[in-house]
Amino acid sequence: MRTPAGKECKYYYQDFHRGRSLQECRLLETGKDSLPWEPNVCAGCPVPEILRANSCPHMVLRGKLVRRLLRKQVKIGAYCTEYKEIVTNPYAGCGRCHPGAAAVLAGGRENR
Repeated sequence: MRTPAGKECKYYYQDFHRGRSLQECRLLETGKDSLPWEPNVCAGCPVPEILRANSCPHMVLRGKLVRRLLRKQVKIGAYCTEYKEIVTNPYAGCGRCHPGAAAVLAGGRENR
């Protein structure tokens, strides 16, 4: 679904049908450590770019809204369910599911 910032994101949901007014991010954690979500947060969120760069079905994203200086920022964590490890660069993935993707994003070439 298209976010208020104009980017496609599978975690954003809105419903304005028949008088409803619902907008939410279904990725962000809710709790005392996470701030409440607002639609303007979507403008600086890295999740749409991560989803566009890496569509690995084994990568699970988790997000939390934190305050950085004077504005809210989305902090993303990623985990590979195939190899049971934390993903340090969600744009490239774990490097084991799709080994060529990490080399391309690092600027190197695969040995053929």
